[in-house]
Amino acid sequence: MRPIRALLPVVVLLAACSNPTGQSQAQSIPDMPQPTRHVPTDAASMKMSFAPVVKKASPAVVNVASRRVVRQRADPFWDFFMGGGGAPREQIQGSLGSGAIVRADGVIITNHHNIEGIVEGAGDITVQLADRREFPAKVLLDDPRADLAVLKIDTKGEKLPVMAIDDQARLEVGDLVLALGNPFGVGQTVTNGIISALARTDVGAADFGSYIQTDAAINPGNSGGPLVDMDGDLIGINTFIISRSGSSSGVGFAIPAAVVRQVVNAALGGGHSVVRPWLGVKGQPVTGEIARSLGMAAPRGVLVAQVYPGSSADRAGLKEGDVILSIDGQAVNDDGAGAFAIGTHKIGDSVPVQIQRNERPQTLTIRAAAAPDVPARDERVLKGRNPFDGATVINLSPAAAQDLSIDPFAGRGVLVTKLQQGYAANAGLQPGDFIREVNGRAVNTVSDLSAILAGSAARNWVVTIERQGQRITARFSV
Repeated sequence: MRPIRALLPVVVLLAACSNPTGQSQAQSIPDMPQPTRHVPTDAASMKMSFAPVVKKASPAVVNVASRRVVRQRADPFWDFFMGGGGAPREQIQGSLGSGAIVRADGVIITNHHNIEGIVEGAGDITVQLADRREFPAKVLLDDPRADLAVLKIDTKGEKLPVMAIDDQARLEVGDLVLALGNPFGVGQTVTNGIISALARTDVGAADFGSYIQTDAAINPGNSGGPLVDMDGDLIGINTFIISRSGSSSGVGFAIPAAVVRQVVNAALGGGHSVVRPWLGVKGQPVTGEIARSLGMAAPRGVLVAQVYPGSSADRAGLKEGDVILSIDGQAVNDDGAGAFAIGTHKIGDSVPVQIQRNERPQTLTIRAAAAPDVPARDERVLKGRNPFDGATVINLSPAAAQDLSIDPFAGRGVLVTKLQQGYAANAGLQPGDFIREVNGRAVNTVSDLSAILAGSAARNWVVTIERQGQRITARFSV
């Protein structure tokens, strides 16, 4: 969990954390029938129970526990200019969350942050079923952008209870829902509430999402657990809350089932990542002042500020100054809504986009395409007697930016993505830094940087980086 501030509301990821010292054939998931809604009409109906829904859904709810080895500095304080930091030490970190079985042979959906670090580092994942049996699990697919992960346990031919995924987008504000999971590690628990809002895109820790908001009590440990409708079907995966205390304040959020199905189907098809279409625009919400200047009756939509060359939007003819009103019929009022509306489509889909240009409405058709992976990433781990020893660097492209959950418009060039043990970590280099100059020579590509390092026997180095839009120059003796 993130640290909690006493007075300000904060986003809380819902895995209960502690700090003690493959592939499968694709299988389609059938569509779900539209749920029936009824308003209680008398006292007797008010006494009706959620028990039948819980009995249907709860056998498919699991607990997910992970343990991983992390390296931490003995002294986390250091200065980019002066260097410093102590020797790293290893610690075991644990996380406890929830999940749902979505295929009878042991395929499980949970949150990425429940198992974060397991894919790349040492660690293990244990899944406990509703009947308290435990199984080791492997990761089929990890999708940090959506904060989802698909796990697989070996059932040795046993068919497990399954929770159906209902992604038919028939949800309405006010619908009754249940949240199931393992809050605070106390054991399987169910809470009820309603859908408070839909299509929340201006909240959350993940960069790809359009969340279901609910007032059903959700607490740490509910991460990855299902939000279900009155048919007992999965309509979302609970992922975070906004709270002043760290406990439920009635403002919880779930990843919608459309994204869940997309990730599960990618895993069942043998994929190890989800390739989503990318619009390729950067914009700002239309305010009242902007609406008046554009001759709009009311503020709505996103004003396009930049269009990435060669992107889907660029090829469809979208221009700076256009206002995106909707994508495939979904209202778009911020960049997150636009990314979600196009990102839930398949590559190659033709998607209608309604815009306003020069005070006149138009409809463009965008052919959904992945973010370009140009220039090639050329990922390298730098070694040797230089300030970058232990740093992993890549050439940044829109595709790489998506994978790293950073703004594709943030910049271009050589980006630091990771730090291993070495001089770079002690010198103060950080993931997210762009390397701009080394000893007075411009760095535009990883090849440029490697050539500079290979051709220099210098002991003294002058390095210029760009960090969060600011340039920093420092001198090092190595």
